[in-house]
Amino acid sequence: MKLELGFGKTIQTAELPDRNILKVLTPSFVPPCPSPEEEIRRALRQPVASRPLASIVAPGEKIAVITSDITRPMPSKLVLPILLEELGRAGIPRSDVTVVFALGSHRPHTEAEKEQIAGSEVYHSVACVDSTAEGFVRMGVTASGTPVDIAAPVARADRRICLGNIEYHYFAGYSGGAKAIMPGVSTREAIQQNHRHMIEAGASAGNLDGNPVRSDLEEALGFCPCDFLLNVVLDERKQVAFAVAGDAIEAHREGCRMLDRMYRVPIERKADLVIVSPGGYPKDINLYQAQKALDNARGAVREGGMIILSASCAEGLGEKTFENWLLTMPTPRSMIERIKTDFQLGGHKAAAIALAMEQAELCLVSDLAPDFVSRLHFNPFPDLQAAVDHAFEVFGPGLSCIVMPFGQTVLPKAKD
Repeated sequence: MKLELGFGKTIQTAELPDRNILKVLTPSFVPPCPSPEEEIRRALRQPVASRPLASIVAPGEKIAVITSDITRPMPSKLVLPILLEELGRAGIPRSDVTVVFALGSHRPHTEAEKEQIAGSEVYHSVACVDSTAEGFVRMGVTASGTPVDIAAPVARADRRICLGNIEYHYFAGYSGGAKAIMPGVSTREAIQQNHRHMIEAGASAGNLDGNPVRSDLEEALGFCPCDFLLNVVLDERKQVAFAVAGDAIEAHREGCRMLDRMYRVPIERKADLVIVSPGGYPKDINLYQAQKALDNARGAVREGGMIILSASCAEGLGEKTFENWLLTMPTPRSMIERIKTDFQLGGHKAAAIALAMEQAELCLVSDLAPDFVSRLHFNPFPDLQAAVDHAFEVFGPGLSCIVMPFGQTVLPKAKD
């Protein structure tokens, strides 16, 4: 079989016998949504485990609508006008609505970026603010010690409506749902405390039950409730495939099941070798972005196996703390031990890579210099074929292989 995997704005190719390939993992086909707008309206009309939005809000109440920042693919420009129409029918004027962009630990937006996210009509008719703009209010502390420090416009609101898109998250299980509150509109201190749980059992992509990160962030809703949720699931073209609305927990779970039908792919068994690509530009623009595909690949490789990550990383590593950890820590184990006592955002992704390194040999096909790649604790290769040839040298002619051309979106599910 000839493999062609996205690599920057080009491709990487390699050949290996068909008999060695257990499976090529691709998303399940879902017919295109004929009208994203109507799908969003349908979700609003059919809320999950919740009264309709119009019977939750009341005239005179101040409404905070929390939506994603510019780094996320959430189609706020599409969703916000429809949501504001629904609020208008319930007697809520736009002057009583504030759109809050959930920055988490990310940088503030420019005004042009705010307008880009919300759309010109919404931006010029509704107050649109960053979550970091007006300070924070402590609303409680979770059982594990995470401070529920919430952006002031959200904390002061009478009602809170949370928007977001649902995709796999490498330690919170899934994005969306309560993540709009924690970490979305929380302080860096709160985010770091919550994310400390990422190295604990159960903190993995596609897992909700017994996930300590997810449990902690959903506990925050007890102090800062989400009164209504509206989440979307996007297809490979980043278009709305499904929408779900209603209760912050139950509606989110329904959205996660939708995502699983599209992107969770069963495998008979884990392989000696997993060949994974994030899918090319911009998903492999740097290693910080490409890490997500690597983490998903862990679900398909056996202990002691090998993962070949094919990612251009034309812009390098992508984040300063991440870079510092990878380049200064002497071993993968040292990164894992450090994250337990010195949690740092950026360092958490280095620790996630270190966990993968303890499971399998990691090979990197990239545009980075080989000596530099070696310093990152990866085995560097100039092209995909050279990396595949290395795998055959290690495992012999009978090696088993799983290929993941869309590693950032597809999640392997091995049989128990």
